[in-house]
Amino acid sequence: MRERFSDTDSFSRIRAKGAPRRGRRSERFDDHEPVLAYSEVLGPDFADFGGHHDADTSEHAGYGGDDHGGYDHVPCDDGGSDAYADAVSGPASGIDGPAEGDRWSTWDQSTPTEKGPEPRPAWVVTELAAVDTELGLVKTGKEADVFLLERGVPGTDRRTLMAAKRYRDAQHRMFHRDSGYLEGRRHKESRVARAMAKRTAFGKEAIAGQWAAAEFTALCRLWSAGVAVPYPVQITGTEILMEFVGDGSGTAAPRLAQLRAEEVDVADLWEQLGRSLSLLAGDGYAHGDLSAYNILVHDGRLVIIDVPQIVDVVANPRGRSFLERDVRNVGAWFVSRGLPERRVGELVDALTFDARLG
Repeated sequence: MRERFSDTDSFSRIRAKGAPRRGRRSERFDDHEPVLAYSEVLGPDFADFGGHHDADTSEHAGYGGDDHGGYDHVPCDDGGSDAYADAVSGPASGIDGPAEGDRWSTWDQSTPTEKGPEPRPAWVVTELAAVDTELGLVKTGKEADVFLLERGVPGTDRRTLMAAKRYRDAQHRMFHRDSGYLEGRRHKESRVARAMAKRTAFGKEAIAGQWAAAEFTALCRLWSAGVAVPYPVQITGTEILMEFVGDGSGTAAPRLAQLRAEEVDVADLWEQLGRSLSLLAGDGYAHGDLSAYNILVHDGRLVIIDVPQIVDVVANPRGRSFLERDVRNVGAWFVSRGLPERRVGELVDALTFDARLG
């Protein structure tokens, strides 16, 4: 759930649900079809990013919600059977969409590599009987919008809140960061690589698909490595569903930039940040656009967001400068809240060592 944040907009729900109800199970909330298949947009440098990595299951606060009820729970037979459809909509109702919510769960539309790392947190709802309900807009940006979504099984208490990050189509998206971040990334098809380099219409579409796929893949890898990022639930086309960092009422956690020194333990947050960046650097990567505006703090827990531009510090000729810039950008917030300035330089040196850059 990370995209470019402005200096003034709060990372919180800013408008109430108003979207019309969707019908068919295969429909997405947005009107745009995926640009490229997930498997088509990742270059060799992301080839080892997988969807199935062993990782400790963490506890996450703020999930769930009121049981909307109204329907008896009917176990799904993993195939969306007629019996289930009759139980939900009625055999003669003529309704081909869920009687509750905006769409059926899209869990079965993602392949195994398009789903989050295992073991999955207990709050992830994987039942095919589940429906998705959109609750409002969380954040808008130049490249993608983030919505609050509830996935639940009607008639049960199995429900969770998630952040749905949807990358826009080429006509409505502004990828202001492409040139620097795409260095060191390669595409397996030369024609796609040439189109991306020339910024043809097809090339722009390919870039759009690459951003969503790269972010999901990076989240999977970082989560599995222990980096403090939202858990990635699944990707379908250009929509990423991930852990909602906030409370059960749907209020998102504040960004680091919004907090005052007296509201947080500055020293502890710096230590949390250092651990995550060290894990990231040790894996050969830098966030690439880190600042106090794409870090959330929820109940004392620091969470790094917005990682589509993750930089391979070895393959990218500017990798070291991206790594140092990340630390100094976010370090400015900590220094202004009392952190000794030397700690910033010490972290830069440590990460350079962890990444084996010097």
